[in-house]
Amino acid sequence: MLEVIVATKNLGKLKEIKDVCPNISFKSLFDIDFKDEIVEDGTTFKENALIKAKAISTKCNKIVLADDSGLSVRALNYQPGIYSARFSKEHDDKSNNELLIKKLQGISDRYAFYTCAMCLCIPGKEPIFVEEICEGEIVDTPRGNGGFGYDPHFYLENLGKCMAELTTEEKNAISHRGKAIRKIAEILNSL
Repeated sequence: MLEVIVATKNLGKLKEIKDVCPNISFKSLFDIDFKDEIVEDGTTFKENALIKAKAISTKCNKIVLADDSGLSVRALNYQPGIYSARFSKEHDDKSNNELLIKKLQGISDRYAFYTCAMCLCIPGKEPIFVEEICEGEIVDTPRGNGGFGYDPHFYLENLGKCMAELTTEEKNAISHRGKAIRKIAEILNSL
């Protein structure tokens, strides 16, 4: 079975990737005991994904998949964007969501989208990129217990649900990460 290192310590993200591609062995940074600090100083999701994938692939000489994902809200000048995980000073989902809702008080434009930029580094080859989005809007009252990040506030009008209310299968079918990993899976399966 093909083994791919996923440049993450986020087990929710790893589970989403594994659920979409059960025929590939995905390992987290915990699984390979990777402890180096990687500074994500890119200005886009794509740049940050490349920084992570390249650093780990170079050190381990293995196939590495990195993604950088986040939420962009039109009324907030597309913030939090690449700072989604670090939006609040506490850097946790609860505080990030509280700050998001606070900043949107009194604003009627709630359009938002998730972005997932993935970079696949295969030793000896040029990096491969995939980028996908999922559009929705932000609601004040959290709904659902699934997912992570901003999912309880990310409302999908066509489904009448927040992302956190979806089953794993429903989320993977429409999410930014689900769409991106399916494209990456096609590439990996052709190796």
